[in-house]
Amino acid sequence: MTDQAMESVTQIKDTTANPAPLGLLGFGMTTVLLNLHNAGFFGLDTMILGMGIFYGGLAQIIAGIMEWKKKNTFGTTAFTSYGLFWLTLVGLLVMPKMGWGDGPTKGAMAAYLFMWGLFTFFMFIGTLKLNRALQVVFFSLTLLFWLLALGDATGNALITRIAGFEGIFCGFSAIYAAIAQVLNEIYGRTVLPLGAPKD
Repeated sequence: MTDQAMESVTQIKDTTANPAPLGLLGFGMTTVLLNLHNAGFFGLDTMILGMGIFYGGLAQIIAGIMEWKKKNTFGTTAFTSYGLFWLTLVGLLVMPKMGWGDGPTKGAMAAYLFMWGLFTFFMFIGTLKLNRALQVVFFSLTLLFWLLALGDATGNALITRIAGFEGIFCGFSAIYAAIAQVLNEIYGRTVLPLGAPKD
């Protein structure tokens, strides 16, 4: 027998589902709700905190782990990071009420939000090799973080309110990207375009 005939070739086909819509919906829906608050439509209550823990937080972490299984470094980094963002944000709001340390100052929150904006900006650079829909999500999210940081740094409520409206747009752009992937896969054609990047 030849060496070629003796070799056993095993091919593994990925039959798992696309986790990106789950992660994008967890991010997008929670972002819309939080920024309806930032825009002044209602207060910050357990509706937002619950979404932050379970859908914005845990659902994105699950999606990130699923992206790791698919060897998608970008998806793993994005979804697990933003899932943990939501959990840390809820922690910053709830821990002081439980007596677990003092609440963050405006300056500390500005630094926190600025760093998340910086991270998001670098992730946005990665989307330049992906589709237009994700470029919109990550660019608008970068702007959102930095507007919120500026609002906290200056104490200017108008900037925070403007950030709220911009954040509503950001969240809906993520929802669009998620639903487009779901519908395009179900129908086997482009129902909602994602926009291919330029070479």
